[in-house]
Amino acid sequence: MCPAHRDEGEISALGRAALILKQFRGAELPVSAAAVARRTGLPRATAHRLLRELARVGLLERAGTAFRPGLLLFELGQLVPQPRSLHEAARKHMAVLHEATGHNIGLAVEQDGEVVHVEILRGERAPRLPLRTGGRWPAHASCSGKVMLAFGPADHLDRTLAKPLKRLTARTITDPDALRAELDRVRRARVAFDRQESFRDVTGVASPVFGPDGTVLAALSISGLAGRINLSRVDAAVRTTALAITRELAMAESVVRPVLAPRR
Repeated sequence: MCPAHRDEGEISALGRAALILKQFRGAELPVSAAAVARRTGLPRATAHRLLRELARVGLLERAGTAFRPGLLLFELGQLVPQPRSLHEAARKHMAVLHEATGHNIGLAVEQDGEVVHVEILRGERAPRLPLRTGGRWPAHASCSGKVMLAFGPADHLDRTLAKPLKRLTARTITDPDALRAELDRVRRARVAFDRQESFRDVTGVASPVFGPDGTVLAALSISGLAGRINLSRVDAAVRTTALAITRELAMAESVVRPVLAPRR
């Protein structure tokens, strides 16, 4: 059966035009009329006529005897709200913060009571932490994890607190009530601190990144050696950077979230 015909009957003229335009998506340009006729299954005369009409109105333009997308098609395409990936929106802002501070900059999401690092920019003056992109860490024992637990769904927090909270250092918060109180402070300040709770000689600060619908998508963090990073000075920079990413994501109607592998 010709692709221009469906079970519900013969396709309209507008449908045939749309079918032709789809042949330019991902194709090597320009595309010949013969190729369009072959790919769509339209009669060659019909394909030629529609291609000429699409070129006449500016949706296509001629390139010798072949065709390519026209300026009008490009202009219309720019009006379509594009999904933005979290990485795409965050990367340039993270790079600026990394350049300005020289510390480790991270972007993390939460899954099953753990934070998953989806982006890490390592600082020359910062400690070499045993973390990698895609690596996991207990959420209760990191500033990024506290952000995700504080602003994430209540059931995520309940599931985390239903299990024993592992102690990683002498300063790790392992009491559920103490952690709830800490998360209340995080919500009020919109920033979370890691005061040598994940590593004995590392401190950090994180702030939430929100999506267009107001739900928390990720936590932006900065970390460095205890005594070499002034958390009271860098927390404002982290909040400002997280807000800039949030505002950029707000310009998109949808956001492509990181795809995480199931926990093994």
